[in-house]
Amino acid sequence: MRPRAFTLVELLVVIAILALLMAFLFPVLGRSRRQAQTVACRANLHHLLLSLHNYESEHQSFPYGFDGSRKDIPPGGHAGTARFDTPGWWWFHLAGVIRDRSAQGAKVLHCPASRLGDPALERSILCGKYGVNRSLCRTAAGSRLLKNALLVGKPLSTSDLLRPAATLLVLDSGYSLIYWWQAAADPPVNLGDTYVEDTSYVPGLEINRSRNLWPGQSMDAVGGRHPNKTVNVGFADGHAELKPAADLLVEKTKDESYTNMVLWQGR
Repeated sequence: MRPRAFTLVELLVVIAILALLMAFLFPVLGRSRRQAQTVACRANLHHLLLSLHNYESEHQSFPYGFDGSRKDIPPGGHAGTARFDTPGWWWFHLAGVIRDRSAQGAKVLHCPASRLGDPALERSILCGKYGVNRSLCRTAAGSRLLKNALLVGKPLSTSDLLRPAATLLVLDSGYSLIYWWQAAADPPVNLGDTYVEDTSYVPGLEINRSRNLWPGQSMDAVGGRHPNKTVNVGFADGHAELKPAADLLVEKTKDESYTNMVLWQGR
C-alpha cells in the first residue's frame, strides 16, 4: 500500500503555520538579544567604575577625561583617528583599562548594544561607547583643547560631591567625554558638527532628533541602545543603574536656571 502524500493545500497550511510561528518568534528573540546586551553593557560599566575608583584611591581624584599635554604614547597607541580626534591620553588610559597594545582591555569599552551605522565610528573606542562626565573628569591644563572643553583643571573626587550616589560618572554616550550641554534641551551654546566630540549624546534622548549628528549616529542617538530608550549609567559612589534616557535631560527653567544639575555637576 502506497503511503499517503501531502496535498498541496496541506503543504500550504503547514508553511502558513510556520510563517506565523516565526512572526511571533523573531520579536521575542530580538527582545531577548537586546536584554542580554543590556546586561553585558552594565557589566562593562561595573568594570569601568572599579577602574575609575581604583585610580581615585591612588591619586585622590578621578582621572582627567583627557590629557593632551603628555608627550608619551598611551598604552595601545592613540585612540580614535587623526582626522576626527585629538591625540592624547584619555580617562581609560589613565585608569588602566587599556594596559598594553592588546585588544583585551578595549573590549570593555565597546558597548554591545551600540548601534552606529558607520563602520569607521563603530571601530573607534571613542565613538558610540561610554563617556565620562567631564564635570568630574576635567581636561588637563596644557592640552590642545577639544572644542567646548571649558572645564580645565584638576578632576574632582567623591568627597567633592554633594551627592555621589546621584552624580553621573560614566554612562552610555555618543563620545568618550560627555557634558551636560549635550543633554540640554536648550544648551547655552550651539553645538556644531565640526568635531565628533561636539556630537556626544545620551542615546535615546528625544532632543537628539534636532541635533547635528554625524552620518551613522542617528540610529544610536535617536533610537537608543537599550529597550524602551533606557541607558546604563554608573554613579560616582560606584553603583550602576538602568535608567530612562529622559531622566538625564537638562531643561532650562523660567528663571534661567537648569534642572538636573546635581546629576551632572554633583554640587
